[in-house]
Amino acid sequence: MNAAPVLALEGVQAGYGPFKALFDVSFRVPQGSVVALLGSNGAGKTTVARVCTGLVRPTAGRVRIAGVDVARLPTWRIARLGVAHAPEGRSVFATLTVEENLVLAFRREVGRRGVPDALGRAFELFPRLGERRQQLAGTLSGGEQRMLSLARVLVHPPRVLIADELSLGLAPIVVDEVYRVLAEIRDAGTSIVVVEQHVGHALALADEVVVLTKGRVALTGPVAGLGDVADWLLPAAQRDG
Repeated sequence: MNAAPVLALEGVQAGYGPFKALFDVSFRVPQGSVVALLGSNGAGKTTVARVCTGLVRPTAGRVRIAGVDVARLPTWRIARLGVAHAPEGRSVFATLTVEENLVLAFRREVGRRGVPDALGRAFELFPRLGERRQQLAGTLSGGEQRMLSLARVLVHPPRVLIADELSLGLAPIVVDEVYRVLAEIRDAGTSIVVVEQHVGHALALADEVVVLTKGRVALTGPVAGLGDVADWLLPAAQRDG
């Protein structure tokens, strides 16, 4: 792709205290593209996701959003540049209803007047949430809670979405629904980094692949050229067909 990268990591190193998790990680995400970040457990995928959104500060290297080095910026300033993080897990307020969870998020993002339109968009993206709008979020299935956490982020598509292990623990039908929405926001212009262990859906959505092994980039390139090789690098138990 010829488009300038909306996200670029350049020689990034990072870790947790004395433990080093990333070593000289570099890759680019062109505008409007999807990059699948693949690797086994412990490869460093989630650390890359956290570095991109400011949750972990790199000890060396640069992280650029549309050319701006954000490696030393706080998380809230990176979010203001249009970077959203959909982490693994559910991240919902269990004692509030589906609608109350959404209203709480949307008032902050679009103000009181924008809430009705935002709700309509959320229920359009995830019809199942519309059917359960008055249900307590804590009583939803795991997949429905994942949809709810995504809806709060995706109603107003960000410039860059870091989607971390969205398929983890979900039924196949729910995974299909989540990836349908990711494809929709990609088509609306959002660039996406999909962090996955199970590669089937990620490769179907992605334009580029980055494979991590022990905190280092082992392989990178277009899906068309590297899909089979990336699959070969991962244990068979971590493929999802």
